[in-house]
Amino acid sequence: MGLENLLPGYRCTDGIWDEMCDTNQIRAHYSKVFAALKELDVAALQQKDRLAAELFMNQGITFTVYSDNAGIERIFPFDIIPRIITGKEWEHVENGIKQRLKALNHFLKDIYHEQQIIKDKVVPAALIASCPHYTREVYGIKVPHDIYIHISGIDLIRGDDGNFYVLEDNLRTPSGVSYMLENREVTKRIFPEMLSANHVRRVSNYPLLLHEILLQLAPPQISNPTVVLLTPGVYNSAYYEHTFLARQMGVSLVEGRDLVVDHHKVYMKTTNGLEQVHVIYRRIDDEYLDPLIFRPDSALGVPGLMSAYRKGTVAIVNAVGNGVADDKAVYAYVPAMIRYYLNEEPILSNVPTYELSQPDARKYVFDNIQQMVIKRTNQSGGYGMIMGNKVTEEEWAAARPAIEADSRNFIAQPIIKLSTVPCFIDGVFQPRHVDLRPYALCGPQGIQIVPGGLTRVALRPGSLVVNSSQGGGSKDTWVVD
Repeated sequence: MGLENLLPGYRCTDGIWDEMCDTNQIRAHYSKVFAALKELDVAALQQKDRLAAELFMNQGITFTVYSDNAGIERIFPFDIIPRIITGKEWEHVENGIKQRLKALNHFLKDIYHEQQIIKDKVVPAALIASCPHYTREVYGIKVPHDIYIHISGIDLIRGDDGNFYVLEDNLRTPSGVSYMLENREVTKRIFPEMLSANHVRRVSNYPLLLHEILLQLAPPQISNPTVVLLTPGVYNSAYYEHTFLARQMGVSLVEGRDLVVDHHKVYMKTTNGLEQVHVIYRRIDDEYLDPLIFRPDSALGVPGLMSAYRKGTVAIVNAVGNGVADDKAVYAYVPAMIRYYLNEEPILSNVPTYELSQPDARKYVFDNIQQMVIKRTNQSGGYGMIMGNKVTEEEWAAARPAIEADSRNFIAQPIIKLSTVPCFIDGVFQPRHVDLRPYALCGPQGIQIVPGGLTRVALRPGSLVVNSSQGGGSKDTWVVD
């Protein structure tokens, strides 16, 4: 089925992997979807596009966009054309993520206890000591079942060779899962027959799986544990997700002021008095959790929470201190961790990464800045990046001395042309760059990965910035057999 007959004007870009087409022929796993779309005219697709926007509006599905300096909430942009991944491709991704999370969990346990990986000089001691998210306050704390990473969102990209690469590990408070779930619900409304005809694997059981894992993490001998979701409050950019997950799991949504610690136990204030809390799914960063231990000016946390955590009377999900494994400089050592802890070769490769604290690497990056993207090691959301192919001479002249003065906190990677997928924009199909964030849940029974995850879309033509906080959008992700 030729593209010229089905999608007039859609052109695959040379040197970029398009997930729908290959040499202007539709790939087999997309053919059934576009055979169905061919039965619809532009007006029908535009009507479905409007319906999707109305559904998101009515559900109040929003995200705060900070890049316009207004910090206002907007309806989460959604593209109606699904992204399709084959079952074979997904099996490879799933195995790679499980392997990676096993190694990262070993790493977190190790550096907060024996630190054998440092003694064996696999990871430099200076790298860990200089990491702002290495939390010395939790050194020696034993966490339930030795699980540090309960919920993760591993960001993947697809390069021009069609292979998936890990871009970064989100192991603290990964966001976006509610948008993945709502994307599927909206797709059910606008393309019900197409969804069932393609035998798409379901994602709707995520809240149930998460709730089961949270219950399993409660201290022993607790027959009916109390689980709460701790939110920073209504002004947080992901507050919609906090309310959504609490409602789906049937647990209380609380703020720091709703909790109190007494005799190393955490209690929730209720109309019937204090009720002990056994598991906290927190959506608050480490430094705000307990003003007695971390930031004394934090009004978001719970005074004394860390004392209860150390005593083992409450489980905190994800574990406190995970940020050290989120550091983009530490990311470069994950393949070495896999070999060290598991004695295996990595299934999913990293993007080549240059630590700018190393003089030779820094010189190479500076000499080839046009092909590089420079990132701060502890920034997220697409902020703090320097795109070498777009930076002006004046901007680079200002940025270079700052990087040289604080080189530990910068890494560089080659600019990778993310794969493209078809999007329905302005009444026509257009290619747009995407990444993928699959969500993994780790509990005492093992690792479970939701089939698909959140596909984020760079809605601006040619843009590689997919982050929702900077105006990116998303689409439903189908894993089909």
